[in-house]
Formats: sequence, C-alpha cells, structure tokens
Amino acid sequence: MSEIELEPGADPERAERARKLFSGPISFLKSAPALEHLPSPSVPEIAFAGRSNVGKSSLLNALTNRNNLARTSVTPGRTQELNYFDVGEDPLIFRLVDMPGYGFAKAPKDVVKKWRYLINDYVRGRVVLKRTLVLIDSRHGMKDVDREVLEMLDVGAVSYRIVLTKADKVKATELAAVLAATEVEARKHAAAHPEVIVTSSEKGMGIAELRTAVLEAVEI
Repeated sequence: MSEIELEPGADPERAERARKLFSGPISFLKSAPALEHLPSPSVPEIAFAGRSNVGKSSLLNALTNRNNLARTSVTPGRTQELNYFDVGEDPLIFRLVDMPGYGFAKAPKDVVKKWRYLINDYVRGRVVLKRTLVLIDSRHGMKDVDREVLEMLDVGAVSYRIVLTKADKVKATELAAVLAATEVEARKHAAAHPEVIVTSSEKGMGIAELRTAVLEAVEI
C-alpha cells in the first residue's frame, strides 16, 4: 500500500477508510436538469462547484480512481445538469454531485440564468448537502465570479471548502502565492473552511487529502 499524504492534524484512521471507500464501488446514478429530477434526499451529498473548464470532471475521476466516471471536455460549459454519483453500496454511503460550471461568458444568457438558478436553489435547499467544494484554477486564482458564488454560499449558510486545481501547471513560487491569497480570501467568508486543499488531477497531488476531507464532511 502506498503512503497516504495527510494534512497536519488529519485522522490516519479516517484517511485509510477514505482510501478504501474510494477504491470500492462508485457508479453514475443520474443527471438532473431541474430540481424535480433530484434523487430522494436519503444519504449525505458532497457537491463540486467551479468555473467552466476548472477541471471538475478530471478531479472527480482522480478522486474516484476512475478514468471515465465523469465526462471531461475541452469545451467550457459542457456540464449543464447536476450529475449524481453513488459512493459505496449495501448500504449506500454518500453521493457526489457534479454541478454545472459557472462563469462561461459565451453561453447564451438564458442558459447562464438557468444554471445560476439551478445551482442557487440546489445548494440553499438541499438538506442532505454536507459540503460544497469550490474549485479554483491555480493558474488564475480567485475571480469575481468565484467571489459571487462564495457570497451566495455564505448567505445560504452552506458549508464549503476551496480546492485549488491544476497545481502542476504553475511554478512552485506562483502556486505558493495563489495558495496564500486564496487562504486569505477564505477567511473572509463565514461559511468557508479556513484551509485550502491544493490538487493536481494529472499528478495525483492532494487527492488523498481530498478523499479524507470528503469523508470528514460526510461524517460531521
């Protein structure tokens, strides 16, 4: 068994359970284009949010150790529905939710409006939503559209944690600066977890830590 990377103060027992859980059964459940199509709120849910092309699908594939669980695309704004994935079976442990990307300027205004309403209504009204993971591209850092989403989550009292993606695409000094700035930003928001997770889907950086953080949120 390979060594599991742990953040300071992390629970080794939970980290090992997370490793085993994400090595077990995980399957696509359904796509929900509107709230009336959501599955019954019977188990905890962890949602993934982020700007279009931030790398959500790639991160979900790395997190679950699958190549094609979530569809990836070079075309921003491809995901237009809430995509549900079951983790575990007999009994089902929890669900991952891939939310539509936001901030894609070239999308039709009515589509953007529909996405925003869907995301807003889901995160503020879903009682089983344990945490939202907000993905930020390490190459670009926090943008105004990201801050709008953070404020929306604050207002809705939705617990969230910021995750930096594509960390392998920037120099170490640049990554350190983006991380520091993102941590400062996180501490300004009432519903945000103060610690930021740095990841690279391509290199596997931070994936074990993210798995542990997901399980921790589920078990709160």
